[in-house]
Amino acid sequence: MTLYTREAVEKISRSMNEPEWMREFRRHSLEIYNSMPMPTMKDEPWRRTDIHRLKLDSIGPSHNGYSSTVHAPEYLGEPLSAGKSSGVLVQENGITRKYEVDPKLVDKGVIFCGMDEAVRDYPDLVKEYFMTKGVSIHDGKFAALHGAFWRGGTFLYVPRGVEVEEPFHSAFWTSAGKGYSHTLVVLEQEAKATLVDEYGSEPSSEQALHNGAVELLVGDAANLVYAALQDFSTNVWLFSHERGRVGRDGRLDWVYSAMGSRLVKNFQTVELDGRGSWARMSGLFFADKRQHFDLDTQQNHNAPDTTSDLLYKGALKDKARSVWQGIIKALPDSQRIDGFQANRNLLLSNKARADSIPGLEIEADDVRCTHASTIGKIDPEQIFYLMTRGIPEKSAEQMVVEGFFTPVLERIPVKGIRERLAARIIDKVG
Repeated sequence: MTLYTREAVEKISRSMNEPEWMREFRRHSLEIYNSMPMPTMKDEPWRRTDIHRLKLDSIGPSHNGYSSTVHAPEYLGEPLSAGKSSGVLVQENGITRKYEVDPKLVDKGVIFCGMDEAVRDYPDLVKEYFMTKGVSIHDGKFAALHGAFWRGGTFLYVPRGVEVEEPFHSAFWTSAGKGYSHTLVVLEQEAKATLVDEYGSEPSSEQALHNGAVELLVGDAANLVYAALQDFSTNVWLFSHERGRVGRDGRLDWVYSAMGSRLVKNFQTVELDGRGSWARMSGLFFADKRQHFDLDTQQNHNAPDTTSDLLYKGALKDKARSVWQGIIKALPDSQRIDGFQANRNLLLSNKARADSIPGLEIEADDVRCTHASTIGKIDPEQIFYLMTRGIPEKSAEQMVVEGFFTPVLERIPVKGIRERLAARIIDKVG
């Protein structure tokens, strides 16, 4: 018996006092969800990821009323930059527990709040952008499920010409075993902002779900830095659809980090829509035990004179497995583009496995598009060299792994994020 019903949609919408347009959007999303088959390994995007052990119908949607003696850790929501945060939002099970925003930015028309609050307080603005220009409910079965049962998340809107120097910081924590957070960022023309999203959960032996979506809409000549730091407990099955759109001469600096979860299936796409648009995608992942990370990236050059640069680095130990599939696409009129993608993988055990699958789909004749992919183990000579200098073997291994990640860490523009990730890498090495 499924728990994903029309009655469940009505319940969650009533509990959040939503306008009728959002309730109808949820109903339509549920119809799309029910019309789609569950993905299997016969489907090309899923052929290396088996989800038949996911007990989706027994997990169910997320509703109000969850309580727990385990609350979000104190570090969630703490500033990750030297200066003061422009705003802080911490949610537990989709319910806002901590909220701060600089009143001077509010006076300039900046909106930073929970997604639930945004739907109620700014319905016309949210309706224009919510799953209309970024992620679509037609992107897949889990995208449709998200559209029907999303709950919690972050809304950031920066009006035209407003530049925000200090980062916004949001954190999503779940102890309910299920989460459907939605991040929607809208930067109007010539706006500038930085947003850091953090994700974590209460450890549990019960199977849990997070089905999220991220939409990053960057206007002409706007500049967005967005970083997502995912460190869920290893009982969480994580599915996410993420899309960024960049207008003429706009810039998107996108950082993605995966350290937690039992299984990750992430679709991350950047659309370079305007002439002169630029996007950089920096990814780090570290899988251990039996973690399975499947990361699917696309760099779509939809206009001429556009640039994309992707670097993903991952380490694997124990019996972990990773899959990275990357595509650079260029439309027929997308001339003079520059697209690059690289995936580097470091295996720390004989039982770990990494699949790296770069690809190009080029329909223009004046382009520069390249890709690179490597999978290898630690060079024992490097360990030996460090040990001859008096460094213990374990410390030497940590240094080599940290050095492996340094090129991608150096691309991250916020120092606090670099330090947080470097510390987590060392922790994962053990």
